[in-house]
Amino acid sequence: MIAQTPEPPYYAVIFTSIRTSIDQGYEEMAKRMVELACQQPGFLGVESAREEIGITVSYWKDLESIKNWKHNSEHSFARKKGRKDWYKSFRIRIAKVEKDYGM
Repeated sequence: MIAQTPEPPYYAVIFTSIRTSIDQGYEEMAKRMVELACQQPGFLGVESAREEIGITVSYWKDLESIKNWKHNSEHSFARKKGRKDWYKSFRIRIAKVEKDYGM
């Protein structure tokens, strides 16, 4: 599903990853992180694809909202588990969206 975002400007957090073969609750945790992010002030939406390379883009009102999400205790636990068990490598990019159009 394509996220319904407001008129720019807003921010995108782009999380790109390569998984390990270990599952150990990964799918459940991924679903929980989306549920939890939806409850965060400033959260605007999310889009995700997980095949050979996992790509998740979450959209946020401002940089402060992104910082608050990073410091959420449950999200911090998931990040630690990801580093330990689920990801061979990952990259996080934060970008300001200045233009948004489509059909």
